[in-house]
Amino acid sequence: MENLNLQWRLLPTLTLLAASLFLLVFKDSAKLSHSECSLLPYNQYWLTSKRIVTPKGVISGAVEIKEGNIISIVSEEDWPRNSKTGQVVDYGEAVIMPGLIDVHAHLDDPGRTEWEGFPSGTKAAAAGGITTLIDMPLNSDPSTISTETLKLKVDAAEKRIYVDVGINDFPMTNASHIKEGLSVLARYKRPLLVHAEMEKGSERHVKLEDDTLDTRSYSTYLKTRPPSWEEAAIRELLTVAKDTRTDGPAEGAHLHIVHLSDASSSLDLLMEAKTNGDSITVETCPHYLAFSAEEIPDGDTRFKCAPPIRDAANKEKLWEALMDGHIDMLSSDHSPTVPELKLLDEGNFLKAWGGISSLQFVLPVTWSYGRKYGVTLEQLASWWSERPAKLAGQVSKGAIAIGNHADLVVWEPEAEFELDNDHPVHMKHPSISAYLGRRLSGKVLATISRGNLVYKEGNHAPAACGSPILAT
Repeated sequence: MENLNLQWRLLPTLTLLAASLFLLVFKDSAKLSHSECSLLPYNQYWLTSKRIVTPKGVISGAVEIKEGNIISIVSEEDWPRNSKTGQVVDYGEAVIMPGLIDVHAHLDDPGRTEWEGFPSGTKAAAAGGITTLIDMPLNSDPSTISTETLKLKVDAAEKRIYVDVGINDFPMTNASHIKEGLSVLARYKRPLLVHAEMEKGSERHVKLEDDTLDTRSYSTYLKTRPPSWEEAAIRELLTVAKDTRTDGPAEGAHLHIVHLSDASSSLDLLMEAKTNGDSITVETCPHYLAFSAEEIPDGDTRFKCAPPIRDAANKEKLWEALMDGHIDMLSSDHSPTVPELKLLDEGNFLKAWGGISSLQFVLPVTWSYGRKYGVTLEQLASWWSERPAKLAGQVSKGAIAIGNHADLVVWEPEAEFELDNDHPVHMKHPSISAYLGRRLSGKVLATISRGNLVYKEGNHAPAACGSPILAT
């Protein structure tokens, strides 16, 4: 039994919301036949491709899969000597890469399945090449804050998830407990995840009660959540982050900043903390790398999220930090809702629900917008697979390596497509996605989760055989 060693904290003001994530495989899933769980009729087979992304680089060769795990990896030169057993699926020039691990997504199940839910959310994940995601239960109803509500979450996931899903419990705590909490986490070698925004009313650049505000202007909303909020929260956290250094009182604990938006003073503080030896990592999201405040149309509330999408100069700095390794990984922060709450007709940025609906598109978006910066296949695997697996303590995921779970995505980086109403989208409410209308590169052909072909060119496996990830 493996452990998914994450600890969640959300910091919108000075309040922290915490959750523990671990792994448990439902025994009921094993009762389903292989034919129900996979679009392939066999459980031992080879995948071949001219481009397989491994920890040692991109190779031309083959990967052998048996009973859910990778049991062999051979180069093209050695392939003839190893191909005498098993079925072969040849993907030609398509890329075979480790399945994506999204450490931050909201599926809103149970309680708000009209917003998303486990079935549609994990189908969208599979269609986007994601083989493991961590569900943040902020918008579940009830929120997961006890053993009883955790059981509700577990029951809701059973036989309804198409990829592996991390399940959280969600106890409330207080900022004054961070220092004490890090010492506890150090004993279990678990990280503390933080939504880093600290509201400081005196620093709002607009008064929300001002009736003269142009609420359809994105710039109005942007002024309500200045970069100083992120900076203030991170500065507060770093007062205790030093405890995670070697020989510190919380050595073994780790801080992870989710969805960083501010690429100026906030990022500078994090870079300095890393230099000083603090155990800390940071993620950003594709929407901060794809969009800029200047291009968001009046009234288009699909783009509202928190922290907000900032200006073009900030976006360039985020890309620079990601390429230079100062930002460690990416996550979707998929945060859907029903279209009515986005107020698309009214276009009121101050009242509309905040959140970017994106789960299915993170791979092509990262690739499409990253090509001009020289993003490589190896970097994609690092940002979306290897480093998230390490953060989550998933030693059997995140890389195409012998002994690992056969969690893989097969995709064509050169294939372009229009993301419009005719494109098959598996999220529950595609109309609220900010990516609609974009032309993207990078078509996902197939997704394999624990050896099961769970997605192939628009089709999903008959049964939902993903494994929940729970506390032990």
